[in-house]
Amino acid sequence: MGHILKIQPVFKEMIWGGHKLRDIYGYDIPSDQTGECWAISGHKNGDCVIADGEFAGKTVSWLWENHRELFGNVEGDQFPLLAKIIDAKNDLSVQVHPNDEYAAKHENSLGKTECWYVLQADEGTKMVMGHHAKTKEEFVKAIENDDYDNLLNSFEINKGDFFYIPSGTLHAICSGSLIYEAQQSSDITYRVYDYHRKDKDGKERQLHVQQSIDVTTVPSNNDSNKLFTNTHLDHGSKTRYVESEFFTVDCYRMEGENIVVNDKPFQMVSILEGEGTLDGQAVKKGDHFIVCSDQKEVVYDGVMTLMITTL
Repeated sequence: MGHILKIQPVFKEMIWGGHKLRDIYGYDIPSDQTGECWAISGHKNGDCVIADGEFAGKTVSWLWENHRELFGNVEGDQFPLLAKIIDAKNDLSVQVHPNDEYAAKHENSLGKTECWYVLQADEGTKMVMGHHAKTKEEFVKAIENDDYDNLLNSFEINKGDFFYIPSGTLHAICSGSLIYEAQQSSDITYRVYDYHRKDKDGKERQLHVQQSIDVTTVPSNNDSNKLFTNTHLDHGSKTRYVESEFFTVDCYRMEGENIVVNDKPFQMVSILEGEGTLDGQAVKKGDHFIVCSDQKEVVYDGVMTLMITTL
């Protein structure tokens, strides 16, 4: 028997957050402005605790430091991935993330390439991804003129949509969205625009305009991939949404018993819908696990949708 570790999420209150993380997943959230569930994380700003088993009470980062063999002895000084569920009651800032090179030089951090799977979207909910500037000069001029209506590439989203967002991509999650996000383990966000909204003290949030100009890709690629690879399972299907140098994300839609092989250093598993069993252990919507490298396969049974993110 290998190690399958149940993970306790960390919750973050945000100016734009809501209460869907409680209403839909039953989480004990800190307030009705809870924007993020850090579901599986070893990042210092939200280091998740292992819920049960021999490592109960230890953090993901502690396990990474002290038992690297459970992660296939992969290299790196920090747990490399982070999975979140994001509840946007209001619009997030228009923002951009740096690549590894810029983040290492300026922030002593990994860069941040990420991806989003839309768990739920209110009718008419939009998303910002990319922009319409053809040159850096045009991009800077739009920012200086506060001309975000013409600059930003905005469109409506629906439940089940998936988006891959490389570092350098201008983006914003908008109000009415509930998102599963897989990303590099980084908490570096450069805000370029925040709608001039003020906090409870009457202050606007800090912007990072120069950094945003430095790292934003111009011109941007506004065509997101809509073609995904589907595989038939014994009882269900698997959709591969992305396979990149940073991570691979697969969605399993199960209707009965399926065996999933673990041929990666580790798997991050999030139950997004339904309930069933994971190697005989009862699981339900909102549960999260790390399947370690010494667990070569996992038997799932039940009617459920789950996301598996790996290196």
